[in-house]
Amino acid sequence: VQLQASGGGLVQAGGSARLSCEASGRTSSSYSMAWFRQPPGNEREFVAAISRGGGSTYYVGALKGRFTISRDNAKNTVYLQMNSLKPEDTATYYCAADRSSDIPRRQPGSYDYWGQGTQVTVSS
Repeated sequence: VQLQASGGGLVQAGGSARLSCEASGRTSSSYSMAWFRQPPGNEREFVAAISRGGGSTYYVGALKGRFTISRDNAKNTVYLQMNSLKPEDTATYYCAADRSSDIPRRQPGSYDYWGQGTQVTVSS
């Protein structure tokens, strides 16, 4: 499966952005999906994950309430809605697909496929 992330850009603090990750090559409903991010000079970190059918979601605690992961399997697309953005949310955001487990997982090594990343820059 190939993953194409989009929707990044420059956003003012307090603003919102929605990232999209479109899967091709195989229907996205075969995979649980996740978003990770990598701030400048830091390691990749987990943001959120969603099960194949969308019934289960998992967030890193600090972002729950501001970020929402969702999916539309008819469109083979996973979304990350980001609200009340802060400068510390500045990062390259990656989507990832896990073919093995329907339980959303937070470890990067659990994911088999990765998108190319989309940059989100939040200005103060």
